[in-house]
Amino acid sequence: MTTSTEAEARSSVRTAAHKRTRTAKNAVGLGLRMRRNWQLYAMLALPLLWLAIFAYWPMYGVIIAFKDYNVVSGIWGSPWAGMKYFDRFVESYQFWRLIKNTVYLHVYELVATFPLPIILALCLNTVRKKWFSRSTQLITYAPHFISTVVVVGLLVVLTSPNTGVTNKLIGLFGFGPANLMGDSGMFRHLYVWSGAWQTMGFAAIIYLAALTSVPPELHEAAIVDGASRLRRIWHIDLPAIVPVAVILLILNIGSILSVGFEKVLLMQNSLNLDVAEVIDTYVYKIGLASSVPQFSYATAIGLFRSMIGLVLLVLANTFARRFARSSLW
Repeated sequence: MTTSTEAEARSSVRTAAHKRTRTAKNAVGLGLRMRRNWQLYAMLALPLLWLAIFAYWPMYGVIIAFKDYNVVSGIWGSPWAGMKYFDRFVESYQFWRLIKNTVYLHVYELVATFPLPIILALCLNTVRKKWFSRSTQLITYAPHFISTVVVVGLLVVLTSPNTGVTNKLIGLFGFGPANLMGDSGMFRHLYVWSGAWQTMGFAAIIYLAALTSVPPELHEAAIVDGASRLRRIWHIDLPAIVPVAVILLILNIGSILSVGFEKVLLMQNSLNLDVAEVIDTYVYKIGLASSVPQFSYATAIGLFRSMIGLVLLVLANTFARRFARSSLW
């Protein structure tokens, strides 16, 4: 009884000391904490400045979506238009074509490329020879650092009807040359699988990092119990990366109306425009590339796309929290 009483007394003393320490820390003002840790706050300065200038300040311009914007009159001098431009977009003949092209392209890309980094990470994690694993990682990471312009240039060269390697191979089987970049049926395939080649290796880094948190003792115990390598991947490695995969999937669903603007624009031509025109490129053309820029109309379309993305993000997060027990918030 005496020992138990002494232990409880020591525990009470430690708890009281911890509370006093926490209270003392809370009593220290923000200014003093910033002076003591100014190096950390200095590191945050540039990212916060970038966020304020390029992410939050441009939101001020969203107002022109509800105005008949005129450059001479300025934002506040232009008359209010209400929902005029939103109605115009929804009622235009371009609306469903743009929605269909954007959603189809993004869903195709998501279904085709989302599992690939997971599969690559699981395979690399099971390789025993480190030199082979590291060489494979280097080879698969490298395309990520190639510019989008260069990737599209490679596609143009490889699929050229006259000198392209692809058409040379097709010719070996007795088929004539084909203009693959001008074929609307091939546009989505070229876009998605070239993107998979470019991003798969770099995206696998996140999953490889998650796999490092798996305790080796779990694999050792599974081996003792006679589990095969495939069983260990399914029951140990895969559950470890599910939370990360769910979060990335939520973010992908939230950007379902946003695709790779630069790449789509570079791959567009007059022959594949019926499937290659997406919301981002349409906004760019009517808002900046047109001889008579329609700033209010373009802003309204962009805001419409962002609002739909926000709704989808919240819904995806709600479903993930309810069924997968993992979410962004």
